[in-house]
Amino acid sequence: MSDKTILLVEDNPDDAMLTRHAFAKTIWKDMLVIARDGVEALEYLQGGKSDRLSTRPLPSLILLDLKMPRVNGLELLKKIRENSQTRFIPVVVLTSSNEQQDIIDGYTLGANCYIRKPIDFEQFETIIQKIIDFWINLNEVPGIPAD
Repeated sequence: MSDKTILLVEDNPDDAMLTRHAFAKTIWKDMLVIARDGVEALEYLQGGKSDRLSTRPLPSLILLDLKMPRVNGLELLKKIRENSQTRFIPVVVLTSSNEQQDIIDGYTLGANCYIRKPIDFEQFETIIQKIIDFWINLNEVPGIPAD
């Protein structure tokens, strides 16, 4: 296993817990870092100014909720793409929003993927595994250079 980190930006504690449980069945369970809102995510991406999010390497993947206080997901996505250090980190919007404008705005601002969270936990686990397979495990395949 590598030192890759997956940053989950999620303000809903129940959704964060469900995501952590979905990751518990993967080898990446210890690589999930949770930022409780866009401000914490920015602090993490800028070097971990908060005690809870100590300095760590930049994440290999960001799972981003949209509807958050302080700095919402679309604002955060814009800031991620404007920063030369973070602009190429894959960002998967993982949200309960199915609003057409959110989807358009997400892709316009540079989201790599937009996934609506399913209500069923088994479906959620399946989606998390597919995200890992596509965005993380792809780089672990022999013959494909890793980061």
